[in-house]
Amino acid sequence: MNTTHSILNTAKSTIKLESKAINHLSELLTEDFAKAVELIYNSKGRVIITGIGKSAIIANKIVATLNSTGTPAIFMHAADAIHGDLGLILKDDVVICISKSGNTPEIKVLVPLIKNAKNKMIAITGNNKSFLGKQADYVLNTFVEQEACPNNLAPTTSTTAQLVMGDALAICLLELRGFSSKDFAKYHPGGALGKRLYLRVNDLSSQNLKPQVGLDASLKEVIVEITEKMLGVTAVVDNDKIVGIITDGDLRRMLSKSNDITGLKAKDIMSNNPRRIAEDAMAVDAKEVMEEFGISQLLVEHDGKYSGVVHLHDLIKEGII
Repeated sequence: MNTTHSILNTAKSTIKLESKAINHLSELLTEDFAKAVELIYNSKGRVIITGIGKSAIIANKIVATLNSTGTPAIFMHAADAIHGDLGLILKDDVVICISKSGNTPEIKVLVPLIKNAKNKMIAITGNNKSFLGKQADYVLNTFVEQEACPNNLAPTTSTTAQLVMGDALAICLLELRGFSSKDFAKYHPGGALGKRLYLRVNDLSSQNLKPQVGLDASLKEVIVEITEKMLGVTAVVDNDKIVGIITDGDLRRMLSKSNDITGLKAKDIMSNNPRRIAEDAMAVDAKEVMEEFGISQLLVEHDGKYSGVVHLHDLIKEGII
């Protein structure tokens, strides 16, 4: 028996089974879903998401997704809730209970307590006729025919369905709130993804030295400027405007081709019309220009005047690349 072939077949069948179940979810959506979204959107409180076992893990992920997309959410373990954590739920909070069967002992104890507190409750369950399904104000049906587990026991397909339903909630709420990339960056300031959304060229170039020479600068002056500013490049500037660029590569090519370098000036060595970028452009735009033209540095401008250099290493350091 070919072990590799067997493993790949199992993986493929798992993926196909779960994708089929996810596709079926859209057919299970009812008005309850829209009403649940509107309930959360109009709520003055937070979203409290609870579950037990694997559903609790999914609940944690949905909480993280909601928080990062503008909907305040808190995780409450169903078992802990009935042993003191029920105090997490405040007057205006909306509670989402996640349970495949909807009939676990913890859910049966927890649900009446939530109802007694008059909080609105949304069920994400694979059994809308369960105790949870009957008690909830709105039911989001995540029924699956079978788990990917060959014994139909380990939560696999069912937890995937729960997660997708949570994503659907989060994205609908995101769109209702008009949540933009700027908002996303505000909630993700420390990560590389956030930096792609808020970091500007000037944030990087302002940290570098500003190499520049005039048109009539000598070869020695050019070499000294490139060496001292440590960016492998210098701008050639006339009246604060960029007229050319000289890289250390330009110097090497010039030295390999010229027998007589006496009297050479910056204007004799420079490349005309270099690539440049505005200092208020996004850093990720600088990355795209560098990748497109295969270069490591970009000259930076502000109101048409030379203001500095952004280097490929700056982007790498900040996690943009």
